[in-house]
Amino acid sequence: MDDVVPRVPEQRGPEDARQPAAEASAALRFSVLGPVRAWRGAEPLPTGSPQQRALLAALLLREGRTATAGELIDALWGDDPPSQALAAVRTYASRLRKVLSPGVLISESGGYAIRLADQHTGSPESSGFSGASDVSGSLDLSLAQELAADAEKAKATGDLCHARALLNKALSLWDGEVLASVPGPYAEAQRARLDEWHLQLIETRMDMDLEQGCHAEAVSELTALTAAHPLRERLRELLMLALYRSGRQAEALAVYADTRRLLADELGVDPRPGLKELQQRILQADPALAEPSAPLAPEPSATPVRPAQLPATVPDFTGRTSFVSELSEVLASASAAEGRVMAVSALAGIGGVGKTTLAVHVAHQTRGAFPDGQLYVDLQGAGTRAAEPETVLGAFLRALGTADEAIPDSLEERAALYRSVLDGRRVLVLLDNARDAAQVRPLLPGTEGCAALVTSRVRMVDLAGAHLVDLDVMSPEEALQLFTKIVGEERVASERESALDVVAACGFLPLAIRIAASRLAARRTWTVSVLAAKLADERRRLDELQAGDLAVKATFELGYGALEPPQARAFRLLGLADGPDISLAAAAAVLDVPVEDTEDLLESLVDTSLLESAAPGRYRFHDLVRLYARACAERDEQPPGEREAAMSRLLDFYLATAAEVFAIECPGDRLVDDLEDTAYPGLRFAEGSAALDWLYTEAAPLLACVQQAAGTDRLRRAVDLLWAAKDLTESGANSHQYETTARAMCDATQSAGDARAEGRARTVLTDVLLVSGRIQQAEEQAQLAMGLADSVQDATAISWVANNRGLICLHEGRYADGKPFFDRAIEGLRAAGNRPFEATSLCNLSRAHLGMGNITKGVEFAQRGLAIHAELGRTVRLANSHYAVGIALHRADRYAEALVQFSEALGILSDHRQRLWEGTTHFRIAEVHLAARRPAQAAQHAEQALALGCIGGDRMRGNIVMLLGRALSALGQVDRAKACWREALSLYEQNGASEADDVRALLWPVTAA
Repeated sequence: MDDVVPRVPEQRGPEDARQPAAEASAALRFSVLGPVRAWRGAEPLPTGSPQQRALLAALLLREGRTATAGELIDALWGDDPPSQALAAVRTYASRLRKVLSPGVLISESGGYAIRLADQHTGSPESSGFSGASDVSGSLDLSLAQELAADAEKAKATGDLCHARALLNKALSLWDGEVLASVPGPYAEAQRARLDEWHLQLIETRMDMDLEQGCHAEAVSELTALTAAHPLRERLRELLMLALYRSGRQAEALAVYADTRRLLADELGVDPRPGLKELQQRILQADPALAEPSAPLAPEPSATPVRPAQLPATVPDFTGRTSFVSELSEVLASASAAEGRVMAVSALAGIGGVGKTTLAVHVAHQTRGAFPDGQLYVDLQGAGTRAAEPETVLGAFLRALGTADEAIPDSLEERAALYRSVLDGRRVLVLLDNARDAAQVRPLLPGTEGCAALVTSRVRMVDLAGAHLVDLDVMSPEEALQLFTKIVGEERVASERESALDVVAACGFLPLAIRIAASRLAARRTWTVSVLAAKLADERRRLDELQAGDLAVKATFELGYGALEPPQARAFRLLGLADGPDISLAAAAAVLDVPVEDTEDLLESLVDTSLLESAAPGRYRFHDLVRLYARACAERDEQPPGEREAAMSRLLDFYLATAAEVFAIECPGDRLVDDLEDTAYPGLRFAEGSAALDWLYTEAAPLLACVQQAAGTDRLRRAVDLLWAAKDLTESGANSHQYETTARAMCDATQSAGDARAEGRARTVLTDVLLVSGRIQQAEEQAQLAMGLADSVQDATAISWVANNRGLICLHEGRYADGKPFFDRAIEGLRAAGNRPFEATSLCNLSRAHLGMGNITKGVEFAQRGLAIHAELGRTVRLANSHYAVGIALHRADRYAEALVQFSEALGILSDHRQRLWEGTTHFRIAEVHLAARRPAQAAQHAEQALALGCIGGDRMRGNIVMLLGRALSALGQVDRAKACWREALSLYEQNGASEADDVRALLWPVTAA
């Protein structure tokens, strides 16, 4: 990274002293970083003929210094001035003086000067230039210089985030060609000078992008820049580094090969030493190249986000002195000046032994050593559905200030970005309730100055470098201290022996002791001996580990027995639901109680330590408590059918709410009318963003509820819920869990012999497989789904599957085979009055006609689909229609119109968080640019598609890198193009795609004999 932000190259000229500025010029603004323009406030001023603008530019660029008449004549006409040049200069000056405020353009010493008022001291709003929110200037160039200088200062202090934001503001002041249409040798020289400075600023900002871990995003812009400036080695160097850090080593090396050949052909020279050194470091896989050296932080703020996610420590924390000291010392060593490695402490023990309490206490004790923040997550490792590392990384990155659109899709990319963001910070990460080392490894910071504290029921002997701590039950003294703190010294002192009996019966487990003590503290008429007598009836003779588990159950029984009937019912029924947590609204559905009363019940359970408050409005059970609650439900819930009724209400709530979300996202679609009826209502939303927020927040518990319906009479509603929540897979969010659930529903419905439900489940699974590009599997499921739907005359599923089978034909290039499927879908949808989905199928039919060479019909059907969707609002399906019309117009060689359609689609898709569709649309834009012989723009959009991901999985990625290779080849970057084609070939071969033959022809062309 360069040491300083580049300053504008100095221009040569007389160094006249600057004069006091004229007061009247304060309201004037000028621009030279584009067309030469002037404004008074918001009013544009006439600047005259090209020669008059050339005079104005020459005076502005002298920054207040006087230019003689001779210098101005040279500036405007060079060595060949007209005979009346001096008179012309005077005329231009006179005209400008009339336009500008009095005293701005002055005559002195046989020349002219423009004096601007308060050039660097105005209010942030006074400049009026785009992006000028921190400084002011009457000339855009002056403002850009000041922003660049401030960026240099911020960079010198290590605040790369603020420096990058300032440079972006400076760069935003450029508005096309500098001094556009201004004639004369002086303008030409200044244009070259300012263009060079512009490129230097871009290089510096791109350098900062890479320093902050934005390498995947940088590739697209750098690809376009290297195409526009092929001989600029610094841009090539940055592109190589960005590609390498994005996991594209072969392309990075190919960039070097292309550069070396280009320099030899054009200039007869070798690449500069820095470029050669970078190539060698890439070949050697130098670890220092792999990670950025500065954390990613959000641009809008100069202060990095500082998460503080630690749960509150308990005020009555007791004992564990040696463990507290040991763990605190290990963690604090990570942030010490001499610390060279990240510290990892893994705390293991049985459930209820107090691992979380100890870890949270130690984390609070050492938080001063980690001033950049503390992260926390419950990994739910003891349950059946442990948290996915990629999901946790997404939450951590957001907590650290990373924008949603900057978070990559894969686990590996998220883990790399996470380490990059933490690099240079001192952050403590508390990973609670881990399943195993494999779950933990991607979540470790990996850099010095950071530390991780892990709790788990298993000893993580395979977690390399971890400091392992085994946490046993409390000693009798510590257990008695904890009991005393909760119950009170006075009550325990007179019954010490009974108190020891109580803590022994609790197995010396902190969780059990806390529940028993809370029970006693709430009953002032009880003595300690009464509590001891109750516990004596339970299993007191068990050895330590078994006694621990059974003693906890006995203690839970004690706490449960103290609940009021409504509390006990809530405790039992809420324990029935799977999922990591439950929202207040969903809990109200389970209990069939108003939300306000539900909140009171749940908060009272939190107070008794039988329930945890995961976040405002969300609750969860400790895993052991959940098991106990379910046992209580099986034993105590009367009538027995109430358990099924509670789960039925929960499923109804999710189905009704998901149907509302679907109706908002797809207005007019009749699918919601053909879903199973619900007896319990769902939520209503005032706007689409709130509906999507609900869907993505509830994804895990919603899908868990679907899976719980297997083997019950709730099966049909569960499948319909999965169908209504299909956005969870199309957006790229929760795709893995959604697919797992869909497959489970296929098995469950088949076992139940329910053809209607199985047909719909396989329809949903077909959707999943299409999105991920597994076309052969999609065809197998679609055939099964069609047979089942036909057998029960499920008209909705029949139309849906017919559309899917048509899409499968499109993917396989069997366009004529696809047309009858689309025709059948359209016929059924039209009969059902489902105009939105009919429009979608019309757009798909357009693709079939295009494939068969019927371009006119292709355009016609796509536009018919667009017309229908346009009547229904700004929805994702409207975006899909714009997308389809764009493809048709591209095939009709109407490139400009196609780009307009794709641009409309992008705006809608971004608003609706359809990241995969955004990426797919960028790919289509790249296709248009390549067809229009604009390879630089094609390469840039192809890179954006790769960064976002696409509908169609690896096969579509093959299409993208194939196109990227063609664009790069057209730009003369042959080696990098071949690297792309080799990747495409690998992807095609893995998927058995016929396109592999086309790639082989590009890589190994057959030459004529």
